[in-house]
Amino acid sequence: MLSVHTSPLHQPGTGDAGGMNVYIVELAKRLAALGIEVEVFTRATTGQLPPAVELAPGVLVRHIDAGPYEGLAKEELPAQLCAFTHGVTQAWAGHRPGYYDLVHSHYWLSGHVGWLAADRWGVPLVHAMHTMAKVKNAALAEGDTPEPQARVIGETQIVRAADRLIANTEGEAEELIRHYDADPDKVAVVHPGVNLERFREADGRAAARERLGLPQDALVPLFAGRIQPLKAPDVLLRAVAELLDRRPALRSRIVVPVVGGPSGSGLAKPEELQKLAARLGIADVVRFRPPVDQERLAMWYRAASVLVMPSYSESFGLVAVEAQACGTPVVAAAVGGLPVAVRDGTSGFLVDGHDPVDYARALERFADAPELADTMGAAAAAHARSFGWDTAAAATAAVYTEAIGERRRRLRSSHV
Repeated sequence: MLSVHTSPLHQPGTGDAGGMNVYIVELAKRLAALGIEVEVFTRATTGQLPPAVELAPGVLVRHIDAGPYEGLAKEELPAQLCAFTHGVTQAWAGHRPGYYDLVHSHYWLSGHVGWLAADRWGVPLVHAMHTMAKVKNAALAEGDTPEPQARVIGETQIVRAADRLIANTEGEAEELIRHYDADPDKVAVVHPGVNLERFREADGRAAARERLGLPQDALVPLFAGRIQPLKAPDVLLRAVAELLDRRPALRSRIVVPVVGGPSGSGLAKPEELQKLAARLGIADVVRFRPPVDQERLAMWYRAASVLVMPSYSESFGLVAVEAQACGTPVVAAAVGGLPVAVRDGTSGFLVDGHDPVDYARALERFADAPELADTMGAAAAAHARSFGWDTAAAATAAVYTEAIGERRRRLRSSHV
């Protein structure tokens, strides 16, 4: 596996670490449990880590020196792909011929390294986009920076080169075909999973609130994720301000946790969200918290009345499934994979667009009927149980088997 720009060892919710990190870690572990050994190549961002770290039995993370350890933005990484590819092929040179059976690249930067490595080793390339430039640019948040043309060209090349493309949802598969002219026969849909042992209802909302110091009777709309325009945490803050304008009495019983760190284009103005809360006059009800580990994140999910996810683009929306697995309903934008992740009207509410007034209305439903968090939360937990990582790993392994089988058939026919 290739993950150039973010390491599976990094803390999700900060920098460039997010759902993709969780995806790679969980998928690699479950593949290893199926007997598929995984080596994850990622760019070294500190000299403190050894060249190789065992993440789990059968899963090795290799750190490749490519450019300075710190201070490189994701946008500067294309210039380091040559050095990264050299590091990958050096590791390969230390093995017997045919050591690697297949390359699975994640995100377009990794796809370019994967394309060269797979070609050099004579093995199939399986690629997962995770996000796509054309899709992101079609749904930009106001003031956000569009993805560069170099990325669009790079993604187009990878789509053409890959033996198989893994899409998170049917919608993403259609976007690959529509925007990038992908061969429909190459595209396989595999829903990401959720760690159902970690993300679960456990001892419930009241216990989680007690541990986190939250009032038992409060309305708690939670934002969890990277703080950047794409994820639209500002929409939640504006919705809360709208709700309090209409219902001033709610101020004494609403707490709005924002759990996560600035990322991507959000790094340009890292304190912008705090300033917005102050301008909107809601700084007294908003609690900013840094990114937390997965166990504590599960506690935040359980403590919330509702998770709010007003993203402009999401290939799947892993956070939405994690929250639901903890028994918490979700209010989300009806974009990307979120209509698959959230069952509208049952496990949460989907909102068309990003008008804070619409999100305020959805939150008002939870304020008016506090029992809604429990009834929808139970349905959310049941819905999330269909997204186990074992299912995702088995489906991914089947894609690998198909890609390897097809390549062998092509080789045999070329020798006839």
